[in-house]
Amino acid sequence: MKTHSLAAMVLAPLALAAASAAPGAAPAQAGTATAVFAGGCFWSTENDLEKVPGVRDVVVGYTGGTKANPTYRNHAGHLEAARVTYDPAKISYEKLTEAFFRHIDPTDPNGQFCDQGPSYRTAVFVDGAQQRAAAEKVRAQVARTLGKPVATEIRPATKFWLAEAGHQDFAEKNPGRYQAYKIGCGRERALKAVWGGR
Repeated sequence: MKTHSLAAMVLAPLALAAASAAPGAAPAQAGTATAVFAGGCFWSTENDLEKVPGVRDVVVGYTGGTKANPTYRNHAGHLEAARVTYDPAKISYEKLTEAFFRHIDPTDPNGQFCDQGPSYRTAVFVDGAQQRAAAEKVRAQVARTLGKPVATEIRPATKFWLAEAGHQDFAEKNPGRYQAYKIGCGRERALKAVWGGR
């Protein structure tokens, strides 16, 4: 076997892995699409959206700001967000956006539940006119359903920076810690107050 062929066999998979792990790299799955939502604590956004039928994968990160290489301790200007990879043959972008809204309090302009502050504000990050039209339609429906103004912004998609490994699949990897956070935050009680019976 030629040396350069051996090197190619060894290095090509490493390069592919590095590319897929790069901050903001889009998923390379055939027959899928992506959507980006900021719903307060990204642990909760990820955990909720992973359960939606048609969703293939969810990763958490930071988006909406200008700072390069944001981290959990230093992501000023960015929102905590989740990038959802889904099968459009099983769920439309509009239905996925509806599911997202059902897991947040869209009337809170300052954050979500016990997580208040700029990085916990809610937003739908749209990629193109079709996503924008669908997101605006859903937001208008939500406003009519709740009978209140909706604070959730619809913003153009910007670079998505993956969060640190310890924040990926946090609820699954740390069920006790996540449940303690969720209960302490009063998340389910607050969601029922917003959406109960609607």
